[in-house]
Amino acid sequence: MENVRVRFAPSPTGYLHIGGARTALYNWLFARKHKGAFILRIEDTDTERSTQSSIDEILDGMRWLGIDWDEGPYYQSERIGRHQEAARRLLETGHAYKCFCTREELEAKRGHALKEKTDSKYDGTCRRLSDEEIKKREDRGMPYVVRFKTPQTDGAVVLEDAVYGTIEKRYADIEDFVILRSDGHPLYVLSNAVDDNIDRISHVLRGQDGIANTPKQILIYDALGFKKPVFAHMSLTLDTKKAKISKRKHGEVVTVAYYKERGFLPWALCNFLALLGWATSDSREFFTREEMIEAFSLEGISRSNAIFNYTAGDPKNWTDPKAISINARYMSMLPLDELIPYVRDELKSSNLWDDAWDGDKKQWFYSVVDLIRTRLHTIKDFSTLGRPYFADDYSFEEAAVQKNLKKEPRIKDSISELADMFEQLPAFDLESTEHAVRELSEKLGIKAGLIINGVRTAVTGQAAGPGLFELLMAVGRERVIARIRNAAAHLCT
Repeated sequence: MENVRVRFAPSPTGYLHIGGARTALYNWLFARKHKGAFILRIEDTDTERSTQSSIDEILDGMRWLGIDWDEGPYYQSERIGRHQEAARRLLETGHAYKCFCTREELEAKRGHALKEKTDSKYDGTCRRLSDEEIKKREDRGMPYVVRFKTPQTDGAVVLEDAVYGTIEKRYADIEDFVILRSDGHPLYVLSNAVDDNIDRISHVLRGQDGIANTPKQILIYDALGFKKPVFAHMSLTLDTKKAKISKRKHGEVVTVAYYKERGFLPWALCNFLALLGWATSDSREFFTREEMIEAFSLEGISRSNAIFNYTAGDPKNWTDPKAISINARYMSMLPLDELIPYVRDELKSSNLWDDAWDGDKKQWFYSVVDLIRTRLHTIKDFSTLGRPYFADDYSFEEAAVQKNLKKEPRIKDSISELADMFEQLPAFDLESTEHAVRELSEKLGIKAGLIINGVRTAVTGQAAGPGLFELLMAVGRERVIARIRNAAAHLCT
């Protein structure tokens, strides 16, 4: 496929949400797959709602995700003159006309149509005006919009969509639609078509809700003599109630920034977003960046809407379980040198960082990160669940304390004795610490598992984690002994 040029054209009226990020990702993957160009265009002609902060959020979100663009960002507001010129051409060639109907007149017509249960489309009143009547209205300074003149024949607009197949829209079902407001500002249907021609877009990959505008845009393409792009409409991203995802309705939980702040890895989020409406023939669910570029195709895009499953405000289910699962897997498999910078930033932001971990304790730091990462789900977990490895002020899980330190009366004496044994060991290593636990278990007639669980909770405050003896090596002899004795004195029965 030659000369592939695709674009992501967000409206800067809010944060970059997951639906928009998915659209950007699909376009980026398609461009990279075919060695084409990915263009970023900011559609900022909605002057009342567009903000610079939203533009910054979109750009920052895309940079964080690693979705880099080859051209742009172009700003639609800088092309209004081109849009107005296109409207003038359509007027001159008879493909559009000036409509002087007032808002009140249009509302009255719609109200009458609803009352009579007839077609509520614009009735073409101004389409029938003579040149003389148009001049009289203009001389009186009457404001007007420009409407596209839809063919009045039995034909239809035929769209060959790369995802949904052949879609037909009868001319009779398309009203004479507005392309230019009375203040000279273009509507989306015109500006988007003109911009795609300016940017030489070869393929338009966008949400399924764009299908409603596509027949109108095809009419504009044909009337202006533009080469039409290939259209590929993607299924929508819905919530569990089958409502379209939007920040205004769902809040920050559907924004890219939300996942960045909560410790997601950029490509892990991309991996998850890609699966919201796309799949390979073998149903793979985990890809490196290069693997996904190679695997991506329009044929893999589903016609069925994707469901984004989350429960806002529930710390145990704050986002889609598959998203968490993918992030955890990617975090466990990422080369350690690539993971470390994320962990370092997280520990610094949590005031847990020690500069020695980039110095003489670097090897220890790397080994601890490698040990615990397979048990964690997000980068944030390194400062919460991983805190006992990096600091001595950590919290205790109440359920773990009750089960592992208080339930068995003999635990207090057994772990106290184990601390003494650890202190006397010639070498504090995996073999000697495990031997000490097994020896004590046999001596006291208490299951080794009870001692192991008690020590784990005493040393980390948790009921689960890496293997105990690897954990002890990571924490170190002095801190292990101090923590066991503290727990025996203050937490056991």
